[in-house]
Amino acid sequence: MRALAVILTLALAALFGAGAARAQTETFEIGLSTDAIAVGTNFAGSQLVVFGALDNADQRILRQGRYDIVVVLEGPRRPLVVRERSRFLGIWINRGAERFGAVPESYSLSATRPLRDIAPREVMQQLSVGVSNLAFNRVDPGDEERPEYVAALNRLRRDAGLYRESYGSIQFVSSTLFRATISLPPDLPVGRHTVRAFLFREGGFVQGRNEDMIVRKTGFENNISVYAANNGLAYGVVAVLLAFAVGWFGRILFKRD
Repeated sequence: MRALAVILTLALAALFGAGAARAQTETFEIGLSTDAIAVGTNFAGSQLVVFGALDNADQRILRQGRYDIVVVLEGPRRPLVVRERSRFLGIWINRGAERFGAVPESYSLSATRPLRDIAPREVMQQLSVGVSNLAFNRVDPGDEERPEYVAALNRLRRDAGLYRESYGSIQFVSSTLFRATISLPPDLPVGRHTVRAFLFREGGFVQGRNEDMIVRKTGFENNISVYAANNGLAYGVVAVLLAFAVGWFGRILFKRD
């Protein structure tokens, strides 16, 4: 009877312990300063503010600053071809290419501190957090994988300002409220963007949240884009005639005699 009582006591303790652990599991919610951004001809970049709130946070871990937040703004994914060129007899020619099925056109990351200090690299790779941890799907997986194409893709996107990482740019405005600022590049692609937020505790991933944001063109540029998409032939004819007119006007303007 005593053994049975001990077993029942341990079982009840485990049950109540698990219940308490579940009750103390951290959760968080996020909100965006805007869910739509209009891009015009004078758009020179901007900032997106992501607000978040922690629930059921462990006060001891909170005081020690062992919670970390990573917020990512990922642009629309589209197919992409990376080509390798080399100089041969004074001419640049294509030596090879790698096709990727879905590559984010932009990727901006904001984190409380460097990723290597938040969680092991394997965890970040599983979550595809960080430019160097992005997983690109190759269209021809049967060919030999060449990581230099992925490295070149990341380098070109970084040089263009489309792939960015910022550390220390997330601030806790109170014990449970945080604010993340993400810089938006001037060449922000249009389409549906995804805001992904990750909560880490003492090096372990706890929970993630997603929100969508729309980027659309506006003004005269948008009118031209819509007209070109709906009237391709007429747009081409007008573009050629305009090129001739500009050339003729330039010849008249800079004529010497």
